[in-house]
Amino acid sequence: MPLQDALTALADPVRRTIVRKLAGLPDWTKACGTFELPVTKATRSHHFAVLRAAGLIEQRDEGPRRLNRLRYTEFDETFPGLLDLVLAEQATPGT
Repeated sequence: MPLQDALTALADPVRRTIVRKLAGLPDWTKACGTFELPVTKATRSHHFAVLRAAGLIEQRDEGPRRLNRLRYTEFDETFPGLLDLVLAEQATPGT
């Protein structure tokens, strides 16, 4: 995965919110529709697609739900410390 893709994915505050929420949960326990985000369903889908394309998340379908996993270990091997910076960042109000 190119560094530019990773930086672009992490540049958006909504996507950083998704990453931070997934980091605090066990793998495969949070469905896309259960995230409280200040965006429409279509925009939410776009944000998940960007994160998936950048290699930050993995998704799998279970019935009608699409579950998520933060690919922390894999991503950190490629970009050491980058996710730690994102996770340490304080969320801004509304994100």
